[in-house]
Amino acid sequence: MDFFNVITIDEANEIIGKHFSNYEFEIEEVNILKATNRILAENIVSEIDVPEFNRSTVDGYSIIAEDSHGATASIPSMLSLIGEVRMGERPKADIVSGQAIYTPTGGMLPLSATGVIMIENTELIDDETLLLYKPISKGENIIFKGDDIKKGEIALKKGRKLNPEAIGVLASLGIFKVKVYRKPRFYIISTGDEIIDIGEELTFGKVRDINSYALYALIEKLDCEVVGRNIVKDDYELLKTEVEKGIKLADIVLLSGGSSVGTRDYTDRVIDSFEGKGVLIHGLAIKPGKPTIVGEGNGKLIIGLPGHPVSSIVVFKAIVEEYIRRKLGNNEILPQVKAITEYNFPSSPGKTTYHMVRLRQEGSTYYATPTFGKSGMISLLSESQGYIVIKEHEEGINKGEERVVYLL
Repeated sequence: MDFFNVITIDEANEIIGKHFSNYEFEIEEVNILKATNRILAENIVSEIDVPEFNRSTVDGYSIIAEDSHGATASIPSMLSLIGEVRMGERPKADIVSGQAIYTPTGGMLPLSATGVIMIENTELIDDETLLLYKPISKGENIIFKGDDIKKGEIALKKGRKLNPEAIGVLASLGIFKVKVYRKPRFYIISTGDEIIDIGEELTFGKVRDINSYALYALIEKLDCEVVGRNIVKDDYELLKTEVEKGIKLADIVLLSGGSSVGTRDYTDRVIDSFEGKGVLIHGLAIKPGKPTIVGEGNGKLIIGLPGHPVSSIVVFKAIVEEYIRRKLGNNEILPQVKAITEYNFPSSPGKTTYHMVRLRQEGSTYYATPTFGKSGMISLLSESQGYIVIKEHEEGINKGEERVVYLL
């Protein structure tokens, strides 16, 4: 594999998708109370109509809509009140023209009712006489049987992220257990003789492990799980042993550092030492994040991320998140806003540039200011609210342009 035969992000995502097209994440069945933010692994087909009966959307009176036509405040229509509907019960009587039944919000309508007039547009003269002061149209203030979800209809599609609204749909269908993809499992390895864990004493020349903690948080935010995390010195055998451990435990192995061309970087050799395709990609046309390695070992995805914190996180979002979303069929829209750029944004010709920005809001308009700093500075991320993607064919962004800002 030639070092730094760089390819675009789109090409990288296509290569990863192609080589791991047959890899499947496990499926498990969970209670819907434990399913929030999980990815649905099956289509949910409704076995019932929702609602299962015609119901009122207001407190009012079920009537035949034509009986209200022509009614005004000065010349009201007069109907006979023949009873009321109790919540959770069927109406005890049906209606004919000239009759009305009181129906609360959510109550079941009599079979012949074609509309519900709101109570504030009526007046009860006595226990049996109702005046209507406004006409209503057929179907007004009614949710008909199956209006929400029809029997046999796909209520939730495979790949849907189960947010609270989707959980509500499952509950409405009487489903209390659902099949979801098991959370993709990650194993994180930080490499380098200079790297120490945050609990160790910081001596001169040593650097605390930032990346694995930042990546851990990104993985959890993606609703995946970390099954292991370790620091490995620059030693081929030690790194191979740790990667082998990660391959056995996880779906994806992330190596932070060890992706450049330095003589002590062993990532590519380790990946090639396992059964499989070996190194697939060495170098991305992206800024920051060019020195990235992607490979396959024993059927598992192995990614060597750059050692600089910002580069590592940018590459994770550009290819790892994208891989997870594609594999799970998750089409959820990424959190984003449109913002007006307040400065010119530089780019790197031939590279996709991820430019960190700060946002401010005036009224309903957002404005984006570039956050400048080197990819080794974690404060570059902590001071930013999002990033703008400048494609490889663009020459930068001019002040005053409206661009999409992807929120961190």
